[in-house]
Amino acid sequence: MRGVARIINAASLALFLFGLRPVPALAEEVGRFSNDWTGNDLVVEAVADPKIEGVTCHIVRFDRSLIDRLSKGNWFEDPSNASIACRQTGPLRIGKIDLDRNGEEVFSDRISLIFKALAIRRIYDKPNDTLVYVIHSRQIVEGSAKMAISTVPLHGADVTWIGARP
Repeated sequence: MRGVARIINAASLALFLFGLRPVPALAEEVGRFSNDWTGNDLVVEAVADPKIEGVTCHIVRFDRSLIDRLSKGNWFEDPSNASIACRQTGPLRIGKIDLDRNGEEVFSDRISLIFKALAIRRIYDKPNDTLVYVIHSRQIVEGSAKMAISTVPLHGADVTWIGARP
């Protein structure tokens, strides 16, 4: 009985600590339509940048149907194909963002049971005063060459920086 209580306490602590981590952006489905006769869909989602008010990225991704999963035998994985378009959709307020060359991940969604995720990374291009968004597939075993890019220029825009402008 004592061992079960320890496991429950450890699990509760892990959930509590997990809840304190920064929450990534959430995707809101704004459209869906059939792509072929097997019922595969293309899903259009809106993702607001969690640290930059006024920027929304729209992504389109592939969602496999049950018929496609049965016929191909790969039950737990969706293709890595995705596209992205990011635009200013309101007044720009930029919070504390990573300004180094690696930028930071602003969205991630699993597209397989364990090994693959679709992610959006934001990089600030200081010389061109532009936000760069890259959507890519992240795989544990090997990287993927499937990616797309979109930019939001800040030059000439009315931008409020929280803290000092870089």
